[in-house]
Amino acid sequence: MTNDIATKSPIVSLQSSPKVSSIKIDYYNVKKAALILRALNHKLRQQLLKLIEEEKKITVTEIYVRLKLEQSVASQHLAILRKAGIVTTQRDGKFIFYIINHKRIDEISAFVNELVA
Repeated sequence: MTNDIATKSPIVSLQSSPKVSSIKIDYYNVKKAALILRALNHKLRQQLLKLIEEEKKITVTEIYVRLKLEQSVASQHLAILRKAGIVTTQRDGKFIFYIINHKRIDEISAFVNELVA
């Protein structure tokens, strides 16, 4: 995901009275964070991640055959994981392989741990 948030995201301030300090919330970033967490909080996508992790790299064809899914369903869920930066793709000739982005998983895990601490 690109970091073009500074130009697109309005920061909304909430003030109850002039004496209370304002709360600044960037709702654009909140929405993006929710979409990333939602990408992980889905049973089928968790199965996809487990399979990709076991195989280290795998094509969409291998994924939908192994998980007995429709090709379109597998592709839609992989697109959600790709948009969240959780998986990446690697081309090898005519094949596109899906790979876990461990750095991104670590970042998300650290964020979640900090959030619930």
